[in-house]
Amino acid sequence: MSKSDDGRQIGSRIEGRTFAVLLVLPGLALLAAVVVYPLVSAMTSAFFEQSLLYPGRTFVGLENLHDVLAGDFWQLLWQTMVFTIGTTILPFVVGFGLALALNTRIRGAKALRGIMLVPWLVPGVVVSFLWMWIFNANYGVLNAILEGVGLIDEPQAWLAQPGTAMAAVVVAKTWQSFPWMMVMLLAGLQTVPPELHEAASVDGAGAVRRFRAVTLPHLRGIVGLVLLLEFIWNFQHFDIIYVLTGGGPAGTTQTFATAVYDTAFHGYDLGRAGALGLLWMVLLMVLVVVYIRFSEKGERA
Repeated sequence: MSKSDDGRQIGSRIEGRTFAVLLVLPGLALLAAVVVYPLVSAMTSAFFEQSLLYPGRTFVGLENLHDVLAGDFWQLLWQTMVFTIGTTILPFVVGFGLALALNTRIRGAKALRGIMLVPWLVPGVVVSFLWMWIFNANYGVLNAILEGVGLIDEPQAWLAQPGTAMAAVVVAKTWQSFPWMMVMLLAGLQTVPPELHEAASVDGAGAVRRFRAVTLPHLRGIVGLVLLLEFIWNFQHFDIIYVLTGGGPAGTTQTFATAVYDTAFHGYDLGRAGALGLLWMVLLMVLVVVYIRFSEKGERA
């Protein structure tokens, strides 16, 4: 092969790489403009005293982070964890129960699967207004039912009482989330070989024992991934909490998501909001690392 041929091949490879870079550049530019720049801007604001009410900012170092940690950070962490755990475990229990039921040979199972998906398809704001009507103290369906069966003597303001507001928000989010859990777990149930159940039945195993010895081992991976994903999503959930309670009453349903929004756009304190968001992002990164490690472990298995 001549030197000129070598030169042409090298030139064509360079041109190919240049063309590939040109193809990727628009996507990278959009990613930088929509994701990277806002993220970096928000994170750097944690180290400045900055307000929405006036221009300019002053570097304050770690002062905002110190103020957040010395303030209501731990209370927000607790409330976020209560909401996150509640809206992860309850949808899982409901979704798993429905998946087990729909995995049997019941009439209309396919139609029921489609109907059960409706709450998941409804936007979060619509779900919030629906449950706001259900929990309404004056004309809510929940109060009417409970008064009708004699469980309460007078209407309750479920969303306005510190003792019930978080539970009400968890119930609303559970109603929206359980269909996704159900679909994922049902898909996992349908991968369990029926021969294993038949062999266990021949050995004298009952339904409970077959569930523990055959079904659960096959679902261990999908259950772990579903719970981790739902936990991460709920840890950063915003819309249902904000529409239903706005973080109230008296901040008892405030989570990191609503606290960052309120601090920035109601308190006009971008520095404190950035510090809170930075700490929140660190916690989310830990959860994401756990999810990635779990996924890699599942792939190797």
